[in-house]
Amino acid sequence: MAGLDDMDRRILRELSRDGRISNLALAERVGLSPSACLRRVAALETSGVIRGYRAVLSPEKTGTGFTAYVTVGLSAHTKPAQEAFERAMARAPEVRECHNITGNWEYLLRIEAADLAAYKHFHTEVLGTLPQVNAITSYVVMGSPKDERA
Repeated sequence: MAGLDDMDRRILRELSRDGRISNLALAERVGLSPSACLRRVAALETSGVIRGYRAVLSPEKTGTGFTAYVTVGLSAHTKPAQEAFERAMARAPEVRECHNITGNWEYLLRIEAADLAAYKHFHTEVLGTLPQVNAITSYVVMGSPKDERA
């Protein structure tokens, strides 16, 4: 899709608020006919602008009430070291996001665990055992006054 126009942006804004909205309600909110709205959403999906739809889960009800952001420094700045680390993170269910970043550290992780004890186990038994890992810094989330991830 070459470029997004204002209508596409309105559709995307509404879908990011409620991915389960009916086409009829979406069309009404953005001011399109239902058929025109459906065509636009289909085009946004086909072009890859919309990559998928997700459920937003309650951490308390799913038993993952502990969240931490973790920066990770690698001992070697090589492609094989990065690939090995990324494979390990892909296998770890506690890792909800893994970002290769610029700056003092190579990676930023978002970790979700049941509690501090579960996080400590992940920190010690997963991150702490990887030969590529040189430094780990944890930032425990105490509250999230704004979180628009879906």
